[in-house]
Amino acid sequence: MRTVINARGGGTASTGHRPIHELLTFIAMLTAVVLGWATLALAEQIPTVPTHNMSNKERNELKEEAREMFYHAYRAYMDNAYPADELMPLSCAGRYRGVTPSRGDLDDTLGNFSMTLVDTLDTLVVLGDLEEFEHAVKLVIKDVKFDNDIIVSVFETNIRMIGGLLSGHILAEYVQKQADVMTWYRGELLEMAKDLGYRLLPAFNTSTGIPHARVNLKHGMKVEALRHSRETCTACAGTILLEFAALSRLSGEPIFEVKAHAAMDALWKMRHRSSELMGTVLNVHSGDWIRRESGVGAGIDSYYEYCLKSYILLGDERYLARFNRHYHAIMKYISQGPMLLDVQMHRPHTKTRNFMDALLAFWPGLQVLSGDLKPAVQTHEMLYQVMQMHTFIPEAFTFDFQVHWGQHHLRPEFIESTYFLYRATGDHYYLHAGKKALKALQKHARVPCGYAAVNDVRTGKHEDRMDSYVLSETFKYLFLLFSDPADLILNIEDFIFTTEAHLLPLTLGQLGNHTFTGVRDQDEQVHMLDYMRSCPSPNKLFPETVRRPLRDLVTGVCPRISSAKRLRAADFQASNTDHLRTVYDMGITMVSLGEGKVQLLHSFHNAKSPEDAERGLIFMQEMVELSNSNSIPNTQLQAVAYKREGEREMRILEAGPSHFGMELVNDLAVVQRAVFAKPAKVCSALKNGEEIRGKIVIIERGECTFVDKARRVESAGAVAAIVIDNTPNTSINNQQMFAMSGDGRDDVLIPVVFLFTKEAEQLIKAIKEQPSLELTLMSVTALKEKLARASITKTDTKSSDSKVTP
Repeated sequence: MRTVINARGGGTASTGHRPIHELLTFIAMLTAVVLGWATLALAEQIPTVPTHNMSNKERNELKEEAREMFYHAYRAYMDNAYPADELMPLSCAGRYRGVTPSRGDLDDTLGNFSMTLVDTLDTLVVLGDLEEFEHAVKLVIKDVKFDNDIIVSVFETNIRMIGGLLSGHILAEYVQKQADVMTWYRGELLEMAKDLGYRLLPAFNTSTGIPHARVNLKHGMKVEALRHSRETCTACAGTILLEFAALSRLSGEPIFEVKAHAAMDALWKMRHRSSELMGTVLNVHSGDWIRRESGVGAGIDSYYEYCLKSYILLGDERYLARFNRHYHAIMKYISQGPMLLDVQMHRPHTKTRNFMDALLAFWPGLQVLSGDLKPAVQTHEMLYQVMQMHTFIPEAFTFDFQVHWGQHHLRPEFIESTYFLYRATGDHYYLHAGKKALKALQKHARVPCGYAAVNDVRTGKHEDRMDSYVLSETFKYLFLLFSDPADLILNIEDFIFTTEAHLLPLTLGQLGNHTFTGVRDQDEQVHMLDYMRSCPSPNKLFPETVRRPLRDLVTGVCPRISSAKRLRAADFQASNTDHLRTVYDMGITMVSLGEGKVQLLHSFHNAKSPEDAERGLIFMQEMVELSNSNSIPNTQLQAVAYKREGEREMRILEAGPSHFGMELVNDLAVVQRAVFAKPAKVCSALKNGEEIRGKIVIIERGECTFVDKARRVESAGAVAAIVIDNTPNTSINNQQMFAMSGDGRDDVLIPVVFLFTKEAEQLIKAIKEQPSLELTLMSVTALKEKLARASITKTDTKSSDSKVTP
């Protein structure tokens, strides 16, 4: 899935005074240390990008080179692939749905409707090629049909096809008036967009108003393959409004805008009310979150874009309020210096993975549009260094900037943000960054038949793939970056870019919101943050003062900190002798207090070196933060409950949750008999795997990580796990309950809870006395409420009919 954000706007004022510069340097250094950014030694240093101004001659040459790159790809598609949806540049042939070998869900983008040509129409106008634009519009009108028995992505079809048709229609009428060409055009592209829009509408027939992820162009949702359709991503459902509002306002048919507003309203209600963050995947019928990871990358990115741009295009202040609330939460929980790290929406201090994906490269562009330039400069600089290190930004990279997923699909996001930062600051640094990206495409992606995606940035191997966005976005932004706005036949400032870089005129908002009457939801209260936004300053930011502290983020050496990899508190294991030696070198001593408690003492004088002492101080700070984040409120306690034979009341043992596996919330519960794992600590192969299948497994703490234990019993077929403490005399009454930590991988599906020793002894005794005892794992709060309701029901029954025996 690919969702993209495009933005434009001004910057905030800044100063070059020495005290502020020194403060920024110190903050950047401290942030780098706390986050544990590893410095990387390369065989050759990455060359520094020149900061001198680029000459008009060189800039014009790069503009013409970007134009030639577009036509090299465009002609390859038209000569070898049209009317197929995409060009396969290595095969030099078209990719057709149902004809070319399937790529699985990736092919939901294709509908056999000449997608690349439709997606590219407005790029031809931006390049000033009105003759080819007219020819392309005639081909689309003549050849493109939508009555196909094909299942397509609602999201991709909307942003690429409906967006492309609407932008093509708007620009056809524009050049009619401005250049007196295409006088024959009578709104055919708008009619086609309306036809396609109606074919997507069946996807919106859900109980929440959130659309299904896919729909059949001919039969709607009435096909067997879609009968069990339930899941969609936040970006998929929340990247509809710009195109559908434009379609309604241009056609006069309100249904499209009404449906899109309803979907956005439903998504807003499903945010986490405490953190103000959104998850990534949800159920379209119930509204329940399926994946609660929250970030700004894949699966969620363009939802945030459309919150802000819906306000800009339509003038609806609800969307500004929503964006500002989300933005405040992102900068509080997800933004860590220049990095953007995914968290749990309901546990925003808990990181969910150890890598970032390439799609977040759109974020600096969106920050430019919102007027928040300083963090935009910082994140862009981090991404630029990653690009220089690997030639392209890999599809995903780790926190120490190593390759996680090696593909590069010629995505536009980094070039897009580079363009908007240049427009906001006028800093030629971004022209040089764009030049480096252009030359990388020319050297490593160009093939005789277009441009080929890179299968792995480490090897440079190509992939037989050229997505339509390469023509609609990547080359468009490159061309615009090196162009003088005065030389374009369009005034770009009169338009807003959709997520696919299609142009919609800002005058659409002046038509009035006749198609939709918005009513503020009762729970959508006004907050102070809702309408606070940065006012862009006409003065130029000095981006170099912001970039300078980050210059060696990826390849250099952070000030005062050596390049040795630092031990993080979250990774520390008391049983690891290397870890113990490392903390000792940092000046930290450990004192056992009994009952599993350990006290850490830090002294600068005991450290091996001043650098080690500084690491020790950071390690201690992380330990405090880790302790605070792992302690949990009573509302998150889990219950291990059972009722023994002859007893009327259910016994409830309070247990701790985990940061991995299924979360037992609301009435979600596991009811089953328990089995003791053999070996008890499950740090080696299970000896009673058959006995475990379908049961709740009791595991002893120690020797290996919680999450490794969970993986072993889950692979043996366990439905849940209870980890019991291995320290004598611990109890929830004398210990602070905590949540068991994971390792950043989200691959455990069963619920896992933790019992202290005293509570575990009660459970073990009950099971030994009654081996068939059934256990219930459930949220303590939900279980007590359920028992209370049952008690009330019994009381009411007794009072209404004395003959009923409870």
